[in-house]
Amino acid sequence: MFLAALSFAYFAKALSGSYMKSTITQLERRFDISSYLIGIIDGSFEVGNLLVIAFVSYFGAKLHRPKIIAVGCILMSFGTFLIAMPHFILGRYKIETSIRSSVNSTNSLFPCPASSPESIRAGCERESSVSMWIYVFLGNILRGIGETPVQPLGISYIDDYAQSENAALYIGCVQTISIIGPVFGYLLGSLCAKIYVDIGYVDIETLAITPADARWVGAWWLGYLIAGVITLMSAVPFWFLPKSLPMPVDKHDSSCTPEQTRFIKDSPNMEDKFRPEEPANLHQMAKEFVPTLKSLLGNPVYIVYLCVTIIQFNSLIGMVTYKPKYIEQHYGQSASTANFLMGMVNIPAVALGMFSGGVVMKKYKLGIMGAAKLAFGTSLLGYLLSLFFLAMGCENSKVAGITVSYSGRPTSWGSSSCVVLFCLSYQDHSEWDPVCGQNGITYVFENCKCVALADAQPGNLTVNLGQCPHRASCDKIFPYFMALSVISSFIISLGGTPGFVLLVRCIKPELKSLALGIHTLATRTLAGIPAPIYFGAIIDTTCLKWGYKTCGGRGACRIYNTSVYRIVYLGLTLGLRAVSFVFCILGFSLLKQHIKREEKKVLSNGRAELESLRKEEDNSIHYEQFILALDCSPDRETG
Repeated sequence: MFLAALSFAYFAKALSGSYMKSTITQLERRFDISSYLIGIIDGSFEVGNLLVIAFVSYFGAKLHRPKIIAVGCILMSFGTFLIAMPHFILGRYKIETSIRSSVNSTNSLFPCPASSPESIRAGCERESSVSMWIYVFLGNILRGIGETPVQPLGISYIDDYAQSENAALYIGCVQTISIIGPVFGYLLGSLCAKIYVDIGYVDIETLAITPADARWVGAWWLGYLIAGVITLMSAVPFWFLPKSLPMPVDKHDSSCTPEQTRFIKDSPNMEDKFRPEEPANLHQMAKEFVPTLKSLLGNPVYIVYLCVTIIQFNSLIGMVTYKPKYIEQHYGQSASTANFLMGMVNIPAVALGMFSGGVVMKKYKLGIMGAAKLAFGTSLLGYLLSLFFLAMGCENSKVAGITVSYSGRPTSWGSSSCVVLFCLSYQDHSEWDPVCGQNGITYVFENCKCVALADAQPGNLTVNLGQCPHRASCDKIFPYFMALSVISSFIISLGGTPGFVLLVRCIKPELKSLALGIHTLATRTLAGIPAPIYFGAIIDTTCLKWGYKTCGGRGACRIYNTSVYRIVYLGLTLGLRAVSFVFCILGFSLLKQHIKREEKKVLSNGRAELESLRKEEDNSIHYEQFILALDCSPDRETG
């Protein structure tokens, strides 16, 4: 029951977290912010973890773990609802355009602003002085605080009360369910990205943009409401679970004699199987915290493990955060399509890999060294395959005045009814109104004039609204990119469960919860917070055309230099993983020394126990001889 409850909690938190990733481009456009600022918002989740993780991991392990997890789930749901709040506070979304449509015809366009400068200034005065993205930032912090107890307390609870041979499989099941959550999270993001942000208030037929347009904003807020309800439901089962469960026989104190162990195993009273509970002494627990922390950080294997995971998490988090955006910008896919592919193609491969890793651990009964070798081997093979991504590039979109030369007066293309004249360069105006010419070049429609020719036919125009689609050669490369992404994701995720088992087995049992908490704290602080920020800042440097807010100031990026985007995004991802392999070599050396020390301890303890048993046996023989002598004494017979 606890495994089922924890799996549902993992599913809920993974769903809301992946949905956050899927709405990155939607939030950029809705709040007119850069990728750097989106990185700060995304990293705020880790800030929430940072505030309470060490204390929750340490004190929570000595208190009622299921109920603490329940409280965390409730906080997560409240934070998710808070993220959706700006939609109900802000007004309707205003599309950045200088074109207004005719009331009676969808083919008549006027290159004059639909709003006067006076109405724009009045709208600016009505806007709040506080940016609405602050609510998203605060809601994500609250989500981070609520998520804190789920992993360290949940995993340590399973490892405490499960059979040693089954613990790896159970952890693999939980990790697999946590990967299924993102499948539904990205699918939810795909669905909401197709729905216009102001659904129910705006006639979709009157919109001049489509979901493929760089200005389209989907119903991002709707998914957060759904995720919040699911997270709230996940808190219910934990209120009915006990503080402790029956202890497996193989995890009883080694100081017990075989007779004591046999007595516990055969005892008909179930209460004898439970670990005795002592009343929590918070003062004593706080007093022991610093020495316990020193003991944990004095383990060199644990420290190297932290270094490896921190570097690899920087690569992983930065890559996953901006992968849908990379698919959109580099391969010309819509946000809905990118999220759908992430949820239905990429994430299931990761889930299968995580589960398969647990099965391999159980089938071959791999020890600490075996788990380390499996985790390292799969990571290295996945890295080598990922190098081929660098060769799967597309050319930049042809945009006049940005990526190709802008002549100023394009000629007529074929037998057209309309020619675009006197289009200004993109540097001169802030509006972004892309139109696609019949020559495959995108032009920025700004203060342009459309002059009809003598042989004009109604509705026959030389340009189409929106940016030109990517070339067919790019469409041919994209399936190979997705196939390689699936294969490499599966291979890398095979080492996920062995890596987790390695973490909990290289430390003392009493330090398990704290070790998991510190591991989460370190990865969230040194990877989860900075990675989206500096990845976003580097991606911002590849922007070629920025949008502008209605009331002034730079908004979201409209078009990127996709060639440079590919190099910096993939180069940074692969470079970080290459550095982590250097620490892996050091980790193997330290792990071998650790295993040798543990083996010596076991041998020395075995000899001591053997000598103790021999002494007890000798004492027993002497005692029996003494009793026998008493029974055979002449005085006893005569008495």
